[in-house]
Amino acid sequence: MKDLISIADLTTDDINNLIKSAVELKQKKGMNLLEGKVLALIFEKPSLRTRVSFDVAMKQLGGHTIYLSPAEVGMGTREPVEDTAKVLSRYVDGIVARTFAQRTVVVLAKNATVPVINGLSNEEHPCQILSDLLTIYEKKGRLEGLTLAYIGDANNISNSLLLACAMTGIEFRIASPKGYGPNRQLLDRAGEYTRGGNKVVVTEDKKEAADKADIVYTDVWTSMGQEAEEAKRRAAFTAYRIGPKLLALAKGDVIFMHPLPAHQGEEIMPGLLDAPQSVVFDQAENRLHMQKAILAKLLK
Repeated sequence: MKDLISIADLTTDDINNLIKSAVELKQKKGMNLLEGKVLALIFEKPSLRTRVSFDVAMKQLGGHTIYLSPAEVGMGTREPVEDTAKVLSRYVDGIVARTFAQRTVVVLAKNATVPVINGLSNEEHPCQILSDLLTIYEKKGRLEGLTLAYIGDANNISNSLLLACAMTGIEFRIASPKGYGPNRQLLDRAGEYTRGGNKVVVTEDKKEAADKADIVYTDVWTSMGQEAEEAKRRAAFTAYRIGPKLLALAKGDVIFMHPLPAHQGEEIMPGLLDAPQSVVFDQAENRLHMQKAILAKLLK
């Protein structure tokens, strides 16, 4: 495993080992596992959690980061992505890319001689989902046998979550308006990974998805790059807002998850982030600890 571009780059054992490593690293600070290592952060999109968590993770492991803004690099415009990958490979020990197109990360990885990590693309967000699995493991003590209900748009978050749930034995249910659900290719791929009795359920009924679920998860209705569709999407998703009534359909010890940033009053009712069921800010913290585990795995 040289790169982390997709959840599909991992095996179930890889995921379990990363969670175990993250749990251990969460208890320790000031380790010099990556002393002298340098990580380049190439971001085409704004970022809070991804940038800060990777920056702090490298520092806590004894390494350093270099942040490169879109204006500084201009991948695919100022110079080809292939050349960017080859040049950076001569300077740094790893690359985190937060891009619009999945293809950009794929081309970077193909041409770089150092590890490339997908910090978010329009198709997947593997680092977010690995940290989510860490949070679920901490709260529930296991992954296999749980049921996760995802309510909302089938976006990069749900794509990675679908694959990860299939690989770790979590039943994945997704409720989306017609035309906004997961594509058949992704569903077929997830079907190849399902373990034991877990399954994938696709529905337009959010109540069906949430019924007796262990985890209820949602994300924004309009992702970065979809701003022109905002009004159309708001109209389509209004009935998929999450609040206390929907959570009441889930199990009594349900946890609520959101990758942030959240739009209170849109995909969630105001106040839900701070409700007793919410583990959203634990999710955010765990980005740091999972990034450490990923970096230790790929750069050590």
